[in-house]
Amino acid sequence: MVEHSVCLTRTEAAAAPERVLTAVESARLEALLQRRLRREPLSHILGHKPFWTLDLLVTPDVLTPRADTETVVEAALDMIADRAAPLRIVDFGTGSGAILLALLSELPNARVLGVDASEPALAVARANTEEHGLSARCEFRLGDWAAGLADESFDLAVSNPPYISTKTLAGLAPEVRDHEPHLALDGGADGLDTYRILIPQIFRVLKPGAATALEIGFDQAAVVKALMGQAGFSGISVVRDLCGNDRAICARKPV
Repeated sequence: MVEHSVCLTRTEAAAAPERVLTAVESARLEALLQRRLRREPLSHILGHKPFWTLDLLVTPDVLTPRADTETVVEAALDMIADRAAPLRIVDFGTGSGAILLALLSELPNARVLGVDASEPALAVARANTEEHGLSARCEFRLGDWAAGLADESFDLAVSNPPYISTKTLAGLAPEVRDHEPHLALDGGADGLDTYRILIPQIFRVLKPGAATALEIGFDQAAVVKALMGQAGFSGISVVRDLCGNDRAICARKPV
């Protein structure tokens, strides 16, 4: 917040520890500190958040990108044999566009469709694609998951769907509970409603042999694996995040 208040980079601030804030800068910093004391997320105060190798615009209309979600990106990339291939990717519940932009930054010939039920969220995702010069390879769609998408039309599907149980929402940290969109958090009574809807739809739109990577809650692996097996997926595996928690489910549609 100090760096933001004085318009300095981390390196510039570290190189000038003796610098005294002006009255205007001090007032600006105090205003930011008061917002943080009210438990507003730092990403909303600063208006951006690093993710993967990118710096992304963040607003209250989207989830703040989290390091845990980078596990989904890594898992998806690990399933791609040829990263130079002209892949067709779909990102369900795209939010800020964090996952799809990270993938586009690593896959030079891929094209991505980002789907979200929130037009304000899609506006944030579009702004992020433009900021990083990736708009030419990205398309967005306001919609209900895979409704209206053609069968067997994608090489990879990714998603960070809502997976918090409704009863758990009230106990979340104020930064999340009071400031992030419940549409992107609330997964129903047991947190799994979206998976029950989305997994069969993903199976339908994937090409034979294509892959999927989905973020999950730390205690949801067994149930989500079963749902994927019931849908027809094979090669189902669980990937852990840097804290050792189950964080992503990966699978393929049989050839």
